[in-house]
This record gives sequence, structure tokens and C-alpha cells, in this order.
Amino acid sequence: MKRLIATAVLLGSSALASAQNTPAGIKGNAGEPFQNISLLKLPAGAKVAVYEFEDMECPGCAYAFPIVHAATAHYNVPLVRHDFPWPSHPWSLDAAITARFIQDQYSPQLADTFRRDIFANQNRIANKDDLTRYTRTWFASHNRNLPFVLDAQGICRNEVLSDHALGDRINVRSTPCVIVISQKSWVSVSFANINQLDHTIDMALADTAAPVPTPRRRTQQPLHQ
Repeated sequence: MKRLIATAVLLGSSALASAQNTPAGIKGNAGEPFQNISLLKLPAGAKVAVYEFEDMECPGCAYAFPIVHAATAHYNVPLVRHDFPWPSHPWSLDAAITARFIQDQYSPQLADTFRRDIFANQNRIANKDDLTRYTRTWFASHNRNLPFVLDAQGICRNEVLSDHALGDRINVRSTPCVIVISQKSWVSVSFANINQLDHTIDMALADTAAPVPTPRRRTQQPLHQ
């Protein structure tokens, strides 16, 4: 488990491209080119949105989760989340499928709660059996019935795999992968710079001449705890 965590942190801390008004495929600081950025569309009526590709077994994604949610809530910009479970993580795909099941059957808000709780308890989940036990307890604590066969028709699994395919098409190389999209530009925010997400959204909103809320004041968290 420690090796998996160390590997995930290394992946999560890899630098991604930060670019404005640039064509798809520009190479980032780490030599990792994004491709087909035009596939990431602004939601209807939005001038700025935050796209995030996350792996529920990734410690970097656990760290970024509250930062991304707080920033998008403060600036009232859409958060477009996509699952990107790494094949090397034994239980991340199952966790993502469960989150999608909760989202589709109950509500996006409850699914966010499940994701948040999984991230907060990553160190207690070493394998699929641990995940199953935790999920069973979580469903009971939220007065929900866990189906004997979750996602029997594979609908939620296909949704997660579709997300992963999108990430492959734009060449996601590490998680968390956070990209701020505006009408004129896109900027990726690497894990190492995730505490600068507020500033990046500020700049994107200013670039669209949209009203910009007063920047939040908060104590910067250390990246490694």
C-alpha cells in the first residue's frame, strides 16, 4: 500500500502544461503534450469552467478535492469532473463505479459525499475487500440499500470508462488533472500549484470580462502532510 501511495504522489506531482491561447497539443514543462483540448466544452451559459480528471485511490486527488470544490463554489463556476482510474490501482475503478451509481440513482450531492469520504479514508482501504466493507458500512450509515449486484447492467462502468477514454484522448498523464477552461483560453493547474487555483480562475474570469468575486482569504495548505 505504501508503494502505491508513493507512486500516486509521484504521478500527482508531475507538472502539466499551463497555456493560454495556444493550439491543442502544446507541450508542457514536463514534455507531456495535451491533445484535442477542444473536446472540453464549456457547459451551456458558462464563461469559465473547471475540468478535473481524478482517481479515487490517488492521494493527490484526495488533497485537491476540497481545494477544487471550495474554489468552484466560491467563484460559482461549473466543476466538470471525470473519473480517470489508473490500472495500477486495484480498487479505484470499483470506487468510481460506486460513486456513479450513487450519482445516477440518488443525487450528485450524495455522490460527492461518498467521494469525499473515500478520499478521507484512503489509508483504511488497501484492496477491493476493504472497499466492499467500507462501502457497505457507508450505505448503511446513509440509510441506503446496497444492491446485491451493484451496476448489474454495466451502465455506470461504461460511464467511467467513457471518462477514461476522454482523458486518454486529451493525453492525461497524471492525476489530479485540473484544467480551467474559458471562452478564450485554457490553463492547466498542476498538483504542485493546486493552491493557485483561485488565482487561475480569477485570471480566466477577468479574461472574459465576467464579474470576479473578491478572492478568498485562506491559509495555504502544505502539499505534503
